[in-house]
Amino acid sequence: MGSAGKTVLVTGVSRDLGRRFARALASEPEVGRVIGVDVVPPRGDIGDVSFVRADIRTPVIAKVIAKEDIDTVVHLSVVSTPGIAGGRSSMKELNVIGTMQLLAACQRAPGVEHLVVKSTTSVYGSSNRDPAMFTEDMEPRRAPRWGYAKDVAEIESYVRGFARRRADVRVTMLRTANVIGPGVANPLTSYFRLPAIPTVAGYDARLQFLHEADLMAVLGHAVRSEVPGTFNIAGEGMLMLSQAVRRLRRPSVSLPGFMVGQLGSALRSARVADFSPEHVSYLTYGRGVDTTRMREVLGFRPRYSTAEAFADFAESLGVSARPTERALAGLEGRLAGGSTTLGGPHG
Repeated sequence: MGSAGKTVLVTGVSRDLGRRFARALASEPEVGRVIGVDVVPPRGDIGDVSFVRADIRTPVIAKVIAKEDIDTVVHLSVVSTPGIAGGRSSMKELNVIGTMQLLAACQRAPGVEHLVVKSTTSVYGSSNRDPAMFTEDMEPRRAPRWGYAKDVAEIESYVRGFARRRADVRVTMLRTANVIGPGVANPLTSYFRLPAIPTVAGYDARLQFLHEADLMAVLGHAVRSEVPGTFNIAGEGMLMLSQAVRRLRRPSVSLPGFMVGQLGSALRSARVADFSPEHVSYLTYGRGVDTTRMREVLGFRPRYSTAEAFADFAESLGVSARPTERALAGLEGRLAGGSTTLGGPHG
């Protein structure tokens, strides 16, 4: 350590985000070594990153932290989709149990000085009782009851507990808005890639985005600057869902909320897009977060605004991504055919 630079452990390097970030971090002058951990090796070049096959859900992670003399931990292996083998139960286990084991390992490692955790603004939820803008000290109006948002709420509570027990460790929690960009595959980008975009009748959700390049930049900034605290991270400004759909030049199909949910279930079963109840809430009400602390305390300003981040994503879909009238007619036809095509009768 010392003059040799930081020794950083990055979790979740088998996924694209973790691999790209670990590789970029390894080339930073203030970083001595980067150790990437995951249960399977990353696909693609990881540069100067040392890969260690380790499951953060097991106590073996403590041995890695001790053996490698880690001083900085960047926790990226919180997944937002149950696309991993084992579905939702494996997702929860990786997210919650994995974080608990990692924090327990950090707690026993006297050399750990800084913990950076990628969280999400999904922790605030989406409801009709939300404030115009959530600040970092606000609670969700409705506690998340399912899926990714519930996992993240639990993870954040464990991280706060760790920060109290190890007051000597700087803890930086980044609540990122929905990440978007040409290289991003997540539930929201899958939704925007549909040939015709279902929207909830009578609502126009407020959206904020963070460009994938700005996600990389803010993670690196957090490691370098060592500023503790919890920060909302989003590109400047907002975009209404109706504006986003228009900018994609895609037709939209306005449906009652319950039908969007049923369509979501059908698309999830067909592995076309991952729609959970929390995504339907988000597409109904949207969410706004205040980023004053990001700029004034963390000292970070995203390069892309929300609108610019979305424009870069839209451009990556290209002219060939424009839908045909046939695609719209086909979707409308299925909807008109009754709810059996959407995952069984409702009621």
